[in-house]
Amino acid sequence: MPRTLLRQPLFRLLAINLAAGICLAALLLGGLLWVNPGRLRELIFADSSPGTALGLLMFGFVITFGSAAMGSAIMAMGADLRGGDRGGRRTPIGLIPGAEPIPVRAERSMRPSRRQSERRF
Repeated sequence: MPRTLLRQPLFRLLAINLAAGICLAALLLGGLLWVNPGRLRELIFADSSPGTALGLLMFGFVITFGSAAMGSAIMAMGADLRGGDRGGRRTPIGLIPGAEPIPVRAERSMRPSRRQSERRF
């Protein structure tokens, strides 16, 4: 069964990005312990079970950065990184058969008049 899962492109994409998130979480935890802000490292290792605190910190970082890496990979799937897909282009109204512009009249302007804006200041 593990071989069949690794052949699935979506699962492989998610697994690779989760591994990247785990690596980033480990680097962040190591950097946090190295910098020792507010004597955090001393506080953790002075406890009778520092593994629990380190495990909880690592778990939180893995959830955060693993999810961020997997989510960004999923959102980037539709983008063509070669520059071919420009995205956001809409078909002009003239190219849609039978489409005609509809005139719309606004009842009032949403922008304040110049006199109203001068009164505020």
